[in-house]
Amino acid sequence: MKLELLQLPYAPNALEPVISAETISFHYGKHLQAYVNNLNALLPGTEFEDMPLEDIVRKGEGGIFNNAGQILNHNLYFTQFKAPKQDNQPVGRIAEAIDQQFGSFAAFCDEFQKKGATLFGSGWVWLSADADGKLVITQETNASNPLTKGLTPLLTFDVWEHAYYLDYQNRRPDHLAALWQLIDWDEINRRLG
Repeated sequence: MKLELLQLPYAPNALEPVISAETISFHYGKHLQAYVNNLNALLPGTEFEDMPLEDIVRKGEGGIFNNAGQILNHNLYFTQFKAPKQDNQPVGRIAEAIDQQFGSFAAFCDEFQKKGATLFGSGWVWLSADADGKLVITQETNASNPLTKGLTPLLTFDVWEHAYYLDYQNRRPDHLAALWQLIDWDEINRRLG
Protein backbone atom coordinates (compact mmCIF):
# COMPACT_ATOMS: atom_id res chain seq x y z
CA MET A 1 0.00 0.00 0.00
CA LYS A 2 1.38 3.38 -0.95
CA LEU A 3 0.21 6.30 1.16
CA GLU A 4 -0.75 9.54 -0.54
CA LEU A 5 -0.63 13.07 0.84
CA LEU A 6 -4.03 14.09 2.16
CA GLN A 7 -5.84 16.55 -0.09
CA LEU A 8 -6.77 19.67 1.87
CA PRO A 9 -10.53 20.35 1.92
CA TYR A 10 -9.87 24.10 1.50
CA ALA A 11 -7.54 26.47 -0.37
CA PRO A 12 -4.10 27.11 1.19
CA ASN A 13 -5.13 30.68 2.13
CA ALA A 14 -8.58 29.74 3.48
CA LEU A 15 -7.48 29.75 7.13
CA GLU A 16 -5.94 33.25 7.08
CA PRO A 17 -5.26 35.22 9.19
CA VAL A 18 -5.15 32.44 11.84
CA ILE A 19 -2.91 30.17 9.75
CA SER A 20 -1.20 31.76 6.77
CA ALA A 21 -0.83 30.22 3.32
CA GLU A 22 2.93 30.31 3.93
CA THR A 23 2.55 28.17 7.05
CA ILE A 24 0.28 25.76 5.14
CA SER A 25 2.92 25.57 2.42
CA PHE A 26 5.61 24.50 4.89
CA HIS A 27 3.55 22.57 7.43
CA TYR A 28 1.36 20.64 4.99
CA GLY A 29 3.38 20.83 1.78
CA LYS A 30 6.80 20.04 3.23
CA HIS A 31 6.52 18.53 6.74
CA LEU A 32 3.51 16.27 6.13
CA GLN A 33 4.77 15.32 2.66
CA ALA A 34 8.11 14.29 4.22
CA TYR A 35 6.35 11.98 6.70
CA VAL A 36 4.38 10.39 3.83
CA ASN A 37 7.56 9.91 1.78
CA ASN A 38 9.47 8.50 4.77
CA LEU A 39 6.76 6.01 5.70
CA ASN A 40 6.39 4.87 2.08
CA ALA A 41 10.12 4.13 2.07
CA LEU A 42 9.96 2.22 5.38
CA LEU A 43 6.91 0.00 4.80
CA PRO A 44 7.84 -2.34 1.90
CA GLY A 45 8.62 -5.84 3.12
CA THR A 46 7.35 -5.26 6.66
CA GLU A 47 4.30 -6.63 8.45
CA PHE A 48 2.87 -3.10 8.26
CA GLU A 49 2.94 -2.84 4.46
CA ASP A 50 -0.80 -3.44 3.94
CA MET A 51 -2.14 -2.24 7.30
CA PRO A 52 -4.47 0.73 7.68
CA LEU A 53 -2.69 3.80 9.04
CA GLU A 54 -4.49 3.59 12.41
CA ASP A 55 -3.24 0.02 12.94
CA ILE A 56 0.32 1.02 12.07
CA VAL A 57 0.10 3.73 14.74
CA ARG A 58 -1.27 1.23 17.29
CA LYS A 59 1.37 -1.43 16.58
CA GLY A 60 4.40 0.29 15.06
CA GLU A 61 7.69 1.25 16.69
CA GLY A 62 10.63 3.45 15.91
CA GLY A 63 10.67 5.24 12.56
CA ILE A 64 7.57 3.45 11.32
CA PHE A 65 5.58 4.62 14.36
CA ASN A 66 6.99 8.15 14.24
CA ASN A 67 6.13 8.72 10.59
CA ALA A 68 2.75 6.96 10.75
CA GLY A 69 1.83 8.87 13.91
CA GLN A 70 2.74 12.18 12.35
CA ILE A 71 0.70 11.39 9.23
CA LEU A 72 -2.38 10.41 11.24
CA ASN A 73 -2.01 13.38 13.61
CA HIS A 74 -1.64 15.84 10.75
CA ASN A 75 -4.52 14.30 8.79
CA LEU A 76 -6.81 14.78 11.79
CA TYR A 77 -5.42 18.27 12.39
CA PHE A 78 -5.82 19.59 8.85
CA THR A 79 -9.30 18.11 8.30
CA GLN A 80 -10.79 19.68 11.45
CA PHE A 81 -10.57 23.22 10.07
CA LYS A 82 -12.73 25.57 8.03
CA ALA A 83 -12.59 29.30 7.27
CA PRO A 84 -12.21 31.51 10.37
CA LYS A 85 -15.32 32.54 12.23
CA GLN A 86 -15.33 34.86 15.23
CA ASP A 87 -17.05 33.43 18.32
CA ASN A 88 -17.01 29.95 16.77
CA GLN A 89 -18.90 27.75 19.25
CA PRO A 90 -19.38 23.97 19.37
CA VAL A 91 -22.75 22.58 18.29
CA GLY A 92 -24.64 19.32 18.74
CA ARG A 93 -23.42 16.39 20.82
CA ILE A 94 -19.92 17.77 21.33
CA ALA A 95 -21.34 21.02 22.72
CA GLU A 96 -23.49 19.07 25.18
CA ALA A 97 -20.59 16.83 26.24
CA ILE A 98 -18.24 19.80 26.73
CA ASP A 99 -20.80 21.65 28.85
CA GLN A 100 -21.55 18.56 30.90
CA GLN A 101 -17.94 17.60 31.57
CA PHE A 102 -16.17 20.97 31.71
CA GLY A 103 -19.00 23.28 32.83
CA SER A 104 -18.73 25.57 29.81
CA PHE A 105 -16.97 25.98 26.49
CA ALA A 106 -14.84 28.77 28.03
CA ALA A 107 -13.67 26.47 30.85
CA PHE A 108 -12.88 23.72 28.34
CA CYS A 109 -10.91 26.14 26.12
CA ASP A 110 -8.94 27.36 29.13
CA GLU A 111 -7.96 23.83 30.19
CA PHE A 112 -7.19 22.71 26.63
CA GLN A 113 -5.04 25.76 25.90
CA LYS A 114 -3.14 25.38 29.20
CA LYS A 115 -2.33 21.77 28.32
CA GLY A 116 -1.10 22.90 24.90
CA ALA A 117 0.91 25.83 26.23
CA THR A 118 2.58 23.78 28.97
CA LEU A 119 3.56 20.75 26.89
CA PHE A 120 7.34 20.78 27.04
CA GLY A 121 9.02 20.46 23.69
CA SER A 122 7.09 19.23 20.68
CA GLY A 123 3.83 17.38 20.43
CA TRP A 124 0.05 17.62 20.45
CA VAL A 125 -2.80 18.42 22.78
CA TRP A 126 -5.89 16.27 22.16
CA LEU A 127 -9.55 16.06 23.01
CA SER A 128 -10.57 12.41 22.83
CA ALA A 129 -13.38 10.15 23.96
CA ASP A 130 -12.87 7.03 26.02
CA ALA A 131 -14.81 3.78 25.52
CA ASP A 132 -17.69 5.14 27.65
CA GLY A 133 -17.85 8.41 25.68
CA LYS A 134 -16.24 10.49 28.42
CA LEU A 135 -14.13 13.34 27.06
CA VAL A 136 -10.48 13.54 28.07
CA ILE A 137 -7.74 16.04 27.33
CA THR A 138 -4.26 14.58 26.87
CA GLN A 139 -0.81 15.85 26.04
CA GLU A 140 1.03 13.65 23.57
CA THR A 141 4.72 14.14 22.82
CA ASN A 142 6.30 13.92 19.41
CA ALA A 143 4.25 11.57 17.15
CA SER A 144 2.07 10.01 19.87
CA ASN A 145 -1.67 9.70 19.34
CA PRO A 146 -4.48 8.89 21.83
CA LEU A 147 -5.28 5.75 19.78
CA THR A 148 -2.36 4.08 21.54
CA LYS A 149 -4.24 4.54 24.84
CA GLY A 150 -7.52 3.12 23.54
CA LEU A 151 -9.06 6.58 23.05
CA THR A 152 -10.90 8.01 20.04
CA PRO A 153 -9.19 11.24 18.91
CA LEU A 154 -11.65 14.08 18.24
CA LEU A 155 -9.75 17.37 18.09
CA THR A 156 -6.09 18.31 18.22
CA PHE A 157 -3.81 21.33 18.30
CA ASP A 158 -0.29 20.86 16.97
CA VAL A 159 2.26 22.46 19.29
CA TRP A 160 5.34 21.69 17.21
CA GLU A 161 6.93 25.03 16.34
CA HIS A 162 6.54 24.47 12.60
CA ALA A 163 2.76 24.69 13.11
CA TYR A 164 2.84 28.30 14.25
CA TYR A 165 6.31 29.89 14.20
CA LEU A 166 5.99 31.76 10.89
CA ASP A 167 2.74 33.39 12.06
CA TYR A 168 3.22 33.69 15.83
CA GLN A 169 6.97 33.31 16.44
CA ASN A 170 7.35 32.11 20.07
CA ARG A 171 3.77 33.03 21.10
CA ARG A 172 2.36 29.52 21.32
CA PRO A 173 -0.52 30.57 23.67
CA ASP A 174 -1.69 33.21 21.16
CA HIS A 175 -1.71 30.61 18.40
CA LEU A 176 -3.70 28.15 20.53
CA ALA A 177 -6.27 30.81 21.44
CA ALA A 178 -6.76 31.76 17.77
CA LEU A 179 -7.31 28.19 16.53
CA TRP A 180 -10.84 28.02 17.97
CA GLN A 181 -11.95 30.30 15.11
CA LEU A 182 -11.15 27.49 12.66
CA ILE A 183 -12.74 24.42 14.23
CA ASP A 184 -15.34 22.66 12.12
CA TRP A 185 -17.61 21.44 14.90
CA ASP A 186 -19.64 19.33 12.46
CA GLU A 187 -16.45 17.35 11.73
CA ILE A 188 -15.77 16.93 15.46
CA ASN A 189 -19.32 15.63 15.95
CA ARG A 190 -18.77 13.18 13.08
CA ARG A 191 -15.65 11.87 14.82
CA LEU A 192 -17.55 11.56 18.09
CA GLY A 193 -19.96 9.23 16.29
